[in-house]
Amino acid sequence: MTILGQIVRIAVQLGGIMILARLLTPTDYGLLAMVTAIIGVGELVRDFGLGSAAIQARTLSRGQKNNLFWINAGIGAVLMLVTIAASWPIADFYDDPRLQPITAALSVTFLLNGLSTQFRAHMSRSLRFGRLVIVETGAQVIALAVGVTMAFAGAAYWSLVGQSVAQTIAALALLLFLTGWLPGGVSRREPMRGLLSYGSNMFGTQLLAYASRNVDSIVIGARFGAGPLGIYNRAFQLMMLPLLQLNAPSTRVALPVLSRLQDDRARYAQFITFGQSALLTVLGAALALLGAQAESVVRIMLGPQWLEAVPVFRILLVAGFFQAAGYAVYWVFLSKGLMRQNMYYSLATRPLMIAMILFGSIWGMYGVAIAYSASVVVMWPVSLLWIRRISDAPVGAMFWNGARAMAVYGAGCIASALATFAIPADLPFVRVIVGGSALLVWIALMALVWPRYRRDILDFLSARRYFRRSRAGKSSPDSAVTPDPGNDTVNDEGIAPR
Repeated sequence: MTILGQIVRIAVQLGGIMILARLLTPTDYGLLAMVTAIIGVGELVRDFGLGSAAIQARTLSRGQKNNLFWINAGIGAVLMLVTIAASWPIADFYDDPRLQPITAALSVTFLLNGLSTQFRAHMSRSLRFGRLVIVETGAQVIALAVGVTMAFAGAAYWSLVGQSVAQTIAALALLLFLTGWLPGGVSRREPMRGLLSYGSNMFGTQLLAYASRNVDSIVIGARFGAGPLGIYNRAFQLMMLPLLQLNAPSTRVALPVLSRLQDDRARYAQFITFGQSALLTVLGAALALLGAQAESVVRIMLGPQWLEAVPVFRILLVAGFFQAAGYAVYWVFLSKGLMRQNMYYSLATRPLMIAMILFGSIWGMYGVAIAYSASVVVMWPVSLLWIRRISDAPVGAMFWNGARAMAVYGAGCIASALATFAIPADLPFVRVIVGGSALLVWIALMALVWPRYRRDILDFLSARRYFRRSRAGKSSPDSAVTPDPGNDTVNDEGIAPR
């Protein structure tokens, strides 16, 4: 269900990118990126790690769920007011008065997302992935319709603001309709310390990660203006498109399974190496094709007026691969409850990433892109060494999964580029089709001659057997979780939620 939903979401998002990029300018995207790079930190505060805390907890009573809901809602309301007050300083920081009303309009998303957080957590904890697919896909379709309509009407950057606000409104409405749970009042007797501790450690980690991942946008916007930031932002979003579409759903599926298997070392190792390999099989091929056919992809997705984004796009794709390779490390931190260690890891690595990006900005937009990618490359082996020290995760297998994917898809990228070398640049669809075919031939060849890679492909094609094993070997609901009376977080099969 998750994979099918992501296919629909990718199609919708690709269509939106192609349409809006031809109706809006780099400055329109740059203005929104200036604001979101700063106020986006509010989303981390608003969640405070409590969504993941609710999902990962072995037991969760109705009273605890109610308390978490009101905490998230309260934080969201406060952030909305703080953001409105901060809209004038943000406009002064960038010296652009247009940013004040944009910031004020986007502030409502904090309240709406605060109200949505525990509804999403409830669905994930209950393993209702089909309903989550409906919520996310439906909200995205509605938001795109609003954004495109406003763009055709000449609303310029306001169409992007309208799209963002519409998505949060639609998602909350669908969650209320489909969840089947309504929060009650605050319960002061419920034990909340463990949930808040998990959430606060996760929040600290996410805050450091956010700062390191958005300093590039802030630096480019402040030093070089909305136009260059718009170009960088579109290149970055194109790079992140396949990652965002696969990371969130893969984590949503991996976390409940790994949380149940955390005390079974052999099965835990088997599933996490399978999950990492499956993710790299899909993302490695996608990123290889994007890198080989970067110019054609930009022509198709954004239009020829965005060709300045091509070199930045290629540079950032390197970061994309190593981010994908590192997702499994994040699964280890989450599923084993190692959020304090995750925060220590972030304290040790994220400041280095920020420093590299600031240094790279000396050479402009391209220097920032190179520094960002280089920092992500450095952090991948460091993260593996870190979890090797604090957990029993199969670090060696995880490293070789990444190295093998790097070898296969790096060479496949070269093969795809060579296959289209003689095809004119003004035939982008032909170049992508030929380049994609060449990449598939290369993958098939590698599967034939490299037995270990062939096993990766066969495991990916037979993924369902891993979930059948997980269900067959599950413990009884009472041994995994003790639900309180009336708690409906156990699914229809009686499987206790994570």
